[in-house]
Amino acid sequence: MKRIFLGTITALTVSCMLLASAYAGWSPKEKDQPTSAQEVDDTIVQFLQSDKGLQEFFDNAHGYAVFPKVYKGAWGVGAAYGSGRVYETGKHIGDSKLYQLTLGFQAGAQAYSELIFFGEKAALDRFIRQKAEFSAQVSAVAATTGASADADYSNGVAVFTLALGGLMYEASVGGQTFEFTPVAE
Repeated sequence: MKRIFLGTITALTVSCMLLASAYAGWSPKEKDQPTSAQEVDDTIVQFLQSDKGLQEFFDNAHGYAVFPKVYKGAWGVGAAYGSGRVYETGKHIGDSKLYQLTLGFQAGAQAYSELIFFGEKAALDRFIRQKAEFSAQVSAVAATTGASADADYSNGVAVFTLALGGLMYEASVGGQTFEFTPVAE
């Protein structure tokens, strides 16, 4: 009994420490602010520094969405949130919010950037109409040197992630949904 109690306390302590590191520098007001063009540009540079092969996706994709910071925490049930910008043929067309809910064996917290490429107009249109939901079958590719060489589109979409901090036992794209808001003209 004592061993179980100590194990539980240790797991909770480690989870709290990881959660704190993943959310370092985050403030609730950040969530309500639209993502800036500078944040997006900086994030794209970080992705390209991690894997220069991503340039081919930028050159050939019909559009893309960039989420500079996605925060995820889990203890059995996981949740994630991030905000970003959506581009069609290089032009900013709207903002997006990412939501994720997962169930299963998972623990920890992490922060990461996410980049979604839309290989064709139909895939971007589904995203804009808020019909995009990534299931467990769609996997994100961690942006590391050469990772994009093996990456391909699935249903017109390719997803890349770049870890910013924290540690998560489980890291999937399953259960992500998106909310799109067009740019006011």
